Amino acid sequence: MQSKELRSLGEAAMWSCGPLNGTMQGEEQLCQDLRLGLWVLSLLYLVAGVPVGLGYNTLLVLVNLSSKSSMTMPDVYFVNMAVAGLVLSALAPVHLLGLPHTRWALWSLSSEAHVTLLILFNVASLVTMYSTVLLSLDYYIERALPRTYMASVYNTRHVCGFVWGGALLTSFSSLLFYICSHVSSRVAECAKMQNTEAADAILVLIGYVVPGLAVLYALALISRIRKEDTPLDQDMGRLEPWVHRLLVATVCMQFGLWTPYYLSLLGHTVLVSRGKPVDGHYLGILYFVKDLSKFLAFSSSSVTPLLYRHINRNFPSKLRRLIKKMNCGLRHCSPDPSGVQPVMAQA
Repeated sequence: MQSKELRSLGEAAMWSCGPLNGTMQGEEQLCQDLRLGLWVLSLLYLVAGVPVGLGYNTLLVLVNLSSKSSMTMPDVYFVNMAVAGLVLSALAPVHLLGLPHTRWALWSLSSEAHVTLLILFNVASLVTMYSTVLLSLDYYIERALPRTYMASVYNTRHVCGFVWGGALLTSFSSLLFYICSHVSSRVAECAKMQNTEAADAILVLIGYVVPGLAVLYALALISRIRKEDTPLDQDMGRLEPWVHRLLVATVCMQFGLWTPYYLSLLGHTVLVSRGKPVDGHYLGILYFVKDLSKFLAFSSSSVTPLLYRHINRNFPSKLRRLIKKMNCGLRHCSPDPSGVQPVMAQA
């Protein structure tokens, strides 16, 4: 009961910006400026960032699926991140413009719709983080044991099924807490599971702590093996240098944009778990930070495909082949010999 009171107090204080006494006019004005700035920033992102994310993520998926024979290890995981990015881009308008505690909310959501959107957001976030982790681990495996084809055209379906199925399974326990917190009045079995803080704590563990440790471990192994000079380094099937740059940039970008969101979940969980009344002003700051961090998380869906497009040297040739196929249409076109390549030759 106390947890619900704290949540309602925080949501009310978040955008109310009302001073607790008559001496906080400066802080009230700052709060007004912050909430207006975040709303304007969200609107700009929806106008410019979301179309870019939808377009480039769709292009990334189409380009790779149209050239399955030349898909490499990085391509498989970026296709998964692109699909997750499409989900995030589709959810962005509802989340960023429909916040129930903002003065400028354009719509409100029912409990069922809210928990559905929350589930989709969490699954997309897990797919993004897990794809980043597996990209790091597979890069190390390919460096240590060339031509292992851990993620390639031969087992793309298995990799995609593993990533999305794993995201659904690992998030199941936290999803139960979210669902019961919103529909507990109609489901008797949920009476003892009305705790969104438990769901947040589970999500932080499975969506950030575990992937973060796995990535650090993979990067440590990669750093060690890159210092070793072995005969395998002369193998023509080994990964090209740009793949390492893509890996490092992806890890830094994903964790840089998602870390504030998971830290805000952790901060809110710690405050509520203390069981002590929290000043509404400070809870308001926490909720503002949580919304700002969610905005950064949504922006990852637009940055990821741009990063892939900029660093991946194989993307332009694949794009040209896709355009050629689209221009051919129903007409007969001579086969493009460059479209059939060894799976790891370009990796």
